Amino acid sequence: MARVKADMIAQDIATKIKHGTYAAESFLPSENQLTELYGASRATVRKALGELLDLGLIQKIKGKGSKVLRLDRYTFPLSGITSFAELNRKLGMNATTELLKFKEQTKLPMNFERYFEEEKDLAGYEIERLRVIDGEPYVLDQDYVLSPPVTGLTPDIAAKSLYAYFEQDLQLDISYATKEVNVIKVDQRIHDLLQLDQELAVVVISRNYLADTTEFQLTLSYHRPDRFRFVDFARRQKLNF
Repeated sequence: MARVKADMIAQDIATKIKHGTYAAESFLPSENQLTELYGASRATVRKALGELLDLGLIQKIKGKGSKVLRLDRYTFPLSGITSFAELNRKLGMNATTELLKFKEQTKLPMNFERYFEEEKDLAGYEIERLRVIDGEPYVLDQDYVLSPPVTGLTPDIAAKSLYAYFEQDLQLDISYATKEVNVIKVDQRIHDLLQLDQELAVVVISRNYLADTTEFQLTLSYHRPDRFRFVDFARRQKLNF
């Protein structure tokens, strides 16, 4: 329940940031004020602020509070596994998805082989989706969903939310991912789909796994470098040898 409440608080604050209720460079109300405003515990408010921090919407400044950052670019958290549909809801991006390709394959398509050589003989669903925000293309997602463990995928499901289907319908326990970020020269088709003003795009290469370590999804996510930023959280760990 606390997690659901924290999500609701984070989404409400994110909406207020987007619409200027909390202006860029200003500070959010204090934790005590937010606790009273939302009728929530301090721990729940801190969880909500943590979500906003992970999304790159605020910066915690010791002794001052939570400063609102500028929203000139949308933020993708690298350290977590968050679907585009979830980000759309939380950030209020007014985004739509255009399904460009859906095909069942008996082996890995050629555009994936460069990055996923070990999986080249695996069957799956090839899916390509263009993410459009306010009428402008921002992201091109190319997914290869492995079958098994995923079954029963349809174009209608792919056009909506894959993860909602995986978790709610198939009851898959999605756990972790490995990600690599590169800046690469893209072909003319990707260039035109994303309406790039240069030959380069940011590509996030992901392998996604279930809790039992079963690999279930390979993703090539092409981003316009002028529209997205990527954030991660790092904690120093001392190594003793």
